[in-house]
Amino acid sequence: MKKSIMAKPLLLCTLLLGLTAPVNAADKATDTAVNQPNSKTRFQNVVARVNGTPIYAREFKRTQKILLAGKPITAIPADKQKDFENHVLNQLISTELLYQLSSKQETKDLDKQIDSKVAITKKRFKNEQDFEKAMSALDMSPQDVRDYARREVMITNFVQSSIVAKLSVSEDESRKFYDQNIERFKQSEAVKASHILISVADKATAEERKAAREKAGKLRKEIAGGADFAALAKSSSSCPSSKQGGNLDYFIKGQMVPAFEQAAFALKVGEVSDVVETRFGYHIIKITDRKKAETIPFKEARPWIEERLKKMKTSAAVQALVEKSRKESKIEKLTP
Repeated sequence: MKKSIMAKPLLLCTLLLGLTAPVNAADKATDTAVNQPNSKTRFQNVVARVNGTPIYAREFKRTQKILLAGKPITAIPADKQKDFENHVLNQLISTELLYQLSSKQETKDLDKQIDSKVAITKKRFKNEQDFEKAMSALDMSPQDVRDYARREVMITNFVQSSIVAKLSVSEDESRKFYDQNIERFKQSEAVKASHILISVADKATAEERKAAREKAGKLRKEIAGGADFAALAKSSSSCPSSKQGGNLDYFIKGQMVPAFEQAAFALKVGEVSDVVETRFGYHIIKITDRKKAETIPFKEARPWIEERLKKMKTSAAVQALVEKSRKESKIEKLTP
């Protein structure tokens, strides 16, 4: 099994990561909304102004939460707190500058694009209740969500039309990247495997382990007798992969626990292992495909290289644009 296969699945990214565009790719800038104040007291919580447009402490705190991915602010070492706060504020300022630039051009079907962006974000959550809970944790109202989406859509369209559409990557550039990064295109030997796991708890008794081993052995005999491997995996395996008939996809050496890996790589395509014991329990492994170690040829790698170089050029161009805009704008940083 993969070394992390028994770990709990990571939680989905927070809303902001679903709404943001690569406004400042060097720092993975965070998109943010400037909410108009509902009372005069809101003006007392301004942390910065960009060409007169305020950025509120509410946005500053929200962005901190998102960048910390749910961890407390104390997770930042005391001697790094100021640097972190400056980083957050600079991202908010960069995003506001890009938003102001994007506001100078028309965005077609803006409301439809906003609706689509919000709908996509909601799909990241299991249900409406989970979505609303996440929004509440970020102190976001439905209007805040639309404001974030609006800014993301406008900035994305602006970057696409003013930068990305004008970029190109030549064959010579791609070839140079390929030659200078040839190690990236060396593909290790890999196997594609399915397995059936009869799990055993860490504190299982000798009797419980014996019962699990016997169950695995019985299943192995059924497979030898012609039983369908995927069907048995779906009905008997305790691994989450059971939903896919035990399919673990491709993996290379070093990704699985040693005993599992050794057994898997010793098999030929179509072969099924004997019962294999690991710290997770007892496995029956079937190899369904194998890839030899090779270097991906330039022709095959070129589309990926072009996409990567275009993203790198876009990031550099966006950052240069933001820096130029900073010099031409009036920016006031206030105490958070």
